[in-house]
Amino acid sequence: MKTDTAHLVWNSRWATPDGRADWLKPDQDVVDLSAELLSAGNTRRALDLGCGVGRHALHFARLGFETSAIDMAEAGLSEVSASAADAGMKIETAAAPMTSLPFPDGHFDYVLAFNVIYHGDGPIVRQAISEIRRVLKPGGMYQGTMLSKRNVNYGKGTEIAPNTFVVDGHDDKDHPHFYCSAAELVELFDGFELTSLKDRQHSKPGTWHWHMSAERL
Repeated sequence: MKTDTAHLVWNSRWATPDGRADWLKPDQDVVDLSAELLSAGNTRRALDLGCGVGRHALHFARLGFETSAIDMAEAGLSEVSASAADAGMKIETAAAPMTSLPFPDGHFDYVLAFNVIYHGDGPIVRQAISEIRRVLKPGGMYQGTMLSKRNVNYGKGTEIAPNTFVVDGHDDKDHPHFYCSAAELVELFDGFELTSLKDRQHSKPGTWHWHMSAERL
């Protein structure tokens, strides 16, 4: 069973202009919250966890945040570094798994994980959340997405663990995807105080994702 190779799919996608084309514009929720944090004046250091080709890391750097970006897909990290250099900006990049972040405790004011941490079973998701909490300062802000049980893919394929499904031969769904309800999401993020939670469709009908922000207690 493929449990830790989803990044290989994305690595192939990030290696071509067509594969990168749909992943260049920052999500509006991220734009709005980052502007709010910038205005408040207490957010200096940001992490884009699972950065892809850097749409959000580059946005943070443009705002003036001290920005780090991690991913397991080397092609994405190469794009981040090249784009930052072209724009005369500095972004620290590293190839690292979401379950073992290469940063000290309390290092960041703001951590973003957009369409990332649900790529695994329950224990992997919990470990990723634990790592996010560890690297955030008390009072720091987390923003991210989780797969909703309203998503049309929930229940499809093989359930390899509770609420975790694999659809063989279906692009990145060939790897574990974890789905949760609102109550389950709140329980997963023990140690955080939710500041926003909404179930939102992405580009296609039925692509429901939880969009959330939460303060680290």
